[in-house]
Amino acid sequence: MATIAVIGANGTIGSAVVAEAAARGHDVLAVVRDPGRYRGDAAAVERGDVLDPADVARVAAGRDVLVSAVGGGDGPGHAALIEPAARALVEGLRALGGAAPRLIAVGGAGSLETASGVRVWDAPGLPAPVLQIMHAHGEALDYYRTVSDIRWTVLSPAAEIGPGERTGHYRTGLEQLLADAAGRSRISVPDYAVALVDEIEQPEHIGERFTCCAL
Repeated sequence: MATIAVIGANGTIGSAVVAEAAARGHDVLAVVRDPGRYRGDAAAVERGDVLDPADVARVAAGRDVLVSAVGGGDGPGHAALIEPAARALVEGLRALGGAAPRLIAVGGAGSLETASGVRVWDAPGLPAPVLQIMHAHGEALDYYRTVSDIRWTVLSPAAEIGPGERTGHYRTGLEQLLADAAGRSRISVPDYAVALVDEIEQPEHIGERFTCCAL
């Protein structure tokens, strides 16, 4: 059993990660902005601010893994939150020294490659708010890649992620956008959570980004 704190546990992905981890018997702490509104599956809930390194250190202390599943809502919200959150997460974990838990952050698909030197965000006609979201996650990933003293992992979803069935099956890759047997790049939120909790239980991607897609 791992002890896991999930920041952003009230969100779509965060709540799915909490549910998956709790169902497997892990000890899960939900970290949210308003504990009074939390109705999820975590064993405990606390208030926490992902932009406050001291708060990050407090909720992460004594845990095996810290999951960041925060999202900024719209494009400007992501631009204001995702990369600054990455810096605050690292600063907070650094304050814990050698006792710092591993960090797994929910990433984006925009920086994945569709061909050599071509990324998802290079596709023509993408709306400005979508590009803001993609680039916010890309900037956070760029920052994580400068960090060598914290055990971090970023999990990027397929191009499409949304409600769907939990099949428990998926495929993984590193920098290339993946597609299923029908040529569609997609993953359900429950299967994304499966992939993330599998990575908690069997670490294979410390210090790197990986991605997951439906079979």
